[in-house]
Amino acid sequence: MPITKGVKQLCDEAMAEIENMPAADAVQAQYDEGIQLVDIRDIRELERDGQVPGAIHAPRDMLEFWVDPDSPYYRSNLNDESKQYLLYCASAWRSALATDRLTEMGMENVSHIEGGLTGWKAAGGSVQERPKKG
Repeated sequence: MPITKGVKQLCDEAMAEIENMPAADAVQAQYDEGIQLVDIRDIRELERDGQVPGAIHAPRDMLEFWVDPDSPYYRSNLNDESKQYLLYCASAWRSALATDRLTEMGMENVSHIEGGLTGWKAAGGSVQERPKKG
């Protein structure tokens, strides 16, 4: 059966529904205590490309489970109503879809960075090596 709606269309639809923060604004917002950056990329991407200082890593495949208080995988640092969660991936497709899904789950305090980490870097945002565990 052929695909009737491709990933590009899904992303475009999501971006039309969610809050999209320009990368230059996100670079400035990182210093706001009410903002929590969330890196949803795969762990291999973090190890290869680094991550934004202060970002929480919440892999895309676990994100819905980690924000839901009824999930056995719940992480309270992803469900603080006093914070605005700002998601990013490499180029903003996964983060657009993830932000759309979290909004669908009822989160009102979530948005994503236009252009993802690529846009972040182009806007002068810093990236650090992924902190080592242990």
